[in-house]
Amino acid sequence: MPVTAIESLRDFQTLIDSGDVVIVDFWADWCGPCRMMSPIFEQLASIPESSAIKFTKVDIDTQPEISEEVGIRSLPTFMVFKDGQKLDELVGANPPGLHTLIQRHA
Repeated sequence: MPVTAIESLRDFQTLIDSGDVVIVDFWADWCGPCRMMSPIFEQLASIPESSAIKFTKVDIDTQPEISEEVGIRSLPTFMVFKDGQKLDELVGANPPGLHTLIQRHA
């Protein structure tokens, strides 16, 4: 499944309230660890075991209200949501940790 960019706080709220499991990659263009994790995130989004999860990205520089809403303090941050609730979180460039996070919610 492709990774989609969230372009507004309204879209973010609609998506996390949808009842689906949603994993959000909070990133910034200037963040080296974010750029390192991006292809890993996209690769994990394409494996069959994670097909029930919606994979999304939020650029904190273009969507500051979303990052403020969820309290982003460090990049990259990966958050898992379902039914409007945050279920899980991973902070930092940790490929094995990201894989484990996705497996927990697949």
